[in-house]
Amino acid sequence: MIELIGDERLDFLLAEELRIIQSPSVFAFSLDAVLLAKFVYVPIQKGKLIDLCSGNGVIPLFLSTRTKGSVIGVEIQDRLYSMAVRSIQYNQLDERISMIHGDIKEMPKRLGYGKFDIVTCNPPYFPTPAKKEINENEHLAIARHEILCTLEDAIKASSQLVKQGGKVAFVHRPGRLIDIIELMRRYRLEPKRVQFVYPKQGKEANTLLIEAVKDGSPDLKIENPLIVYNEENEYTPEIREILYGKE
Repeated sequence: MIELIGDERLDFLLAEELRIIQSPSVFAFSLDAVLLAKFVYVPIQKGKLIDLCSGNGVIPLFLSTRTKGSVIGVEIQDRLYSMAVRSIQYNQLDERISMIHGDIKEMPKRLGYGKFDIVTCNPPYFPTPAKKEINENEHLAIARHEILCTLEDAIKASSQLVKQGGKVAFVHRPGRLIDIIELMRRYRLEPKRVQFVYPKQGKEANTLLIEAVKDGSPDLKIENPLIVYNEENEYTPEIREILYGKE
């Protein structure tokens, strides 16, 4: 058995044969995290992977189904860190996934520079607003706003952690694309793949997936767009396959 705290629940991790601890008042993963875990190229047999801003550990859990390499997750909020650790234990993945409770800005010094083949990050999307506009729920506010971690913090730490020629992948909002590219290049990360995600055909993109290579040569590929819902408000075949596997 696994200990659940407060309003926590144990959910199925969609297409994977895994379970994950979630909480409606603390943290529950979104489609963005799933898309990032599926988007990034990962070494199948071996390698060292690290996921920054891990929340309840959803991306490390997903990555563990795509690679036999070791995966580290980093989360600064103690409650989310606890949820991730207990989910990893429940799925008996302790030997393959480990969690660190700490600030991503401290990870290069703590773990070493240029030690990882892959870095993923689903950072807070929004600049910190006026205090009166911040969500009163501290967990949600920190996850959504750049209170403890800015976009530059995340990109700088990713560049310091990844090996020469290694890959860094982010999920974010399309409105920050120019900021992301500018910051990636500032920290020696060359964008190589971009994919836009649209809620429906004919709507504006609301999610951006981007992958860069440390000290890579300029050559950007725009992947085919992903459409989440069809006209009947049902998942499109592409999204259904990502979430539930091939039918």
